Amino acid sequence: MKRMIFLLLALVLLLCGCGGPGDAQQTPAETADHDEAVLFPVTDALVGDTMPFFADGKMNIFFLADQRDGKLGYHPWGLLRTENYWSYEDAGIVLPYGETAEDQDIALGTGCVMQDKQGTYHAFFTGHNDYRAPAEAIMHATSDDMLHWTKHPEDTFTAGEGYSATDFRDPYVFYVEEEQRYWMLVVTRTPETGVIVKYSSTDLSRWQDEGIFFKDDMGYSTNMECPSLLQFGGKWYLAFSDQWPDRVVHYRIADSVNGPFTKPEQDTFDSNGFYAGRLETDGERLYLVGWNGTKIGHDDANDYDWGGSAVVHQLAQNADGTLHPVVNEMVKAGLNHPAALRPLRMTETVEAKDGSYTTAGKLFEFVRFEALERTSRIEADVSGFGQDGFFGIAFAPDTENVGAMSYVFNPAEGQVEFYNVENLVEEDPQSWMPFDFSGAEKLHLTILIGDGVASLYVNDQLALTARMYRAQGTDWELFSANAGVTWENVEVYD
Repeated sequence: MKRMIFLLLALVLLLCGCGGPGDAQQTPAETADHDEAVLFPVTDALVGDTMPFFADGKMNIFFLADQRDGKLGYHPWGLLRTENYWSYEDAGIVLPYGETAEDQDIALGTGCVMQDKQGTYHAFFTGHNDYRAPAEAIMHATSDDMLHWTKHPEDTFTAGEGYSATDFRDPYVFYVEEEQRYWMLVVTRTPETGVIVKYSSTDLSRWQDEGIFFKDDMGYSTNMECPSLLQFGGKWYLAFSDQWPDRVVHYRIADSVNGPFTKPEQDTFDSNGFYAGRLETDGERLYLVGWNGTKIGHDDANDYDWGGSAVVHQLAQNADGTLHPVVNEMVKAGLNHPAALRPLRMTETVEAKDGSYTTAGKLFEFVRFEALERTSRIEADVSGFGQDGFFGIAFAPDTENVGAMSYVFNPAEGQVEFYNVENLVEEDPQSWMPFDFSGAEKLHLTILIGDGVASLYVNDQLALTARMYRAQGTDWELFSANAGVTWENVEVYD
């Protein structure tokens, strides 16, 4: 990948003068006394695969609870509830794993929750046991309140002939009105490739194998984990996550529940900092609920680990049926207290006027602001960029003014990128999303930051979620390298 000579720019910067805030300093707005929002919730256990279910005005986010306690059993189901996506109720562990090494469900895997026409809640889940053959099975439990569940081991079933016995998981169940029966989608494999298979039932207890519903169409022969299928705005949407090589969420579109499902030109919503996203709707809005992983050793510079914090994207529908992530309107309404915005330093080549900052396009230029201490929403507009150089927003800058974690806008590569290293020359980005800069005269950016997680939204077209332990409590900066750009309407809310 073609990279800019960023290290050289950083060294040249040592020869450049840096001005103080001067007239550019904005008058701090009065911050109201308010409770801090929680945008990316995590409980006593880390959040693994999510299973969203909207009911009674609340988004109920069931999840695999990654307790990391060294016990034989693992991944019981936890439950988070929210009405506004910035304040969450933690209902604790609601579905435990089995009690002995012989139990099929000594480890719980992903599943789903739904409600039948009589009002009973049903949980379908993966029972996983590495000491059994087959290792995975589909299991069933019921509840009257979503908090206390009764398991029904007599309803357990395993993979049929032609399907993998060790990859048979992640059931997703819903009612198909036109057929007057329930469907269950299950992730498995044939000898050739990863597939999603369909089962049907009229009583939610006995299931009939209906064969392959969807094959891997990406050429990876990957497992298409955590599928979801629902109707919204007159279209049917199938979402799944590729277990390899990219580990991102994909989606397909159809006019009928039976397909055929087509692949949109841009078939992802976010990069590898967001995984196992499942679709759910409240009847008016569409959401994608997944998780952002912790980093190995809880070190920003390392790769992602499994399990972390819940992340909810709101999705909007285009006229052609394609979807794109947008800033959650409830989060924006709740996170609306103007915060102080105090420039601390800037390079002398930056022109600051009435709260806007224009770089001259000479080597490396920046405007640094004081640390974000609370859960925050950053808003900014960027214009004037061309195809040369790059620009971005950096967190935890060091003494050489290079951010340890940086969102980078790279027109030459046609990408929005995230780096967790200071040297942008020798490393590829940890995460990235394609973006056509030639068709955009201005970028509107929103970054939601809280509890070591950040989600960037660009022009309501893409999201880029990243783990940044040091995004709060350290300074942050706007920067450019060989790019003359103008930053306007830079605001922070908490």
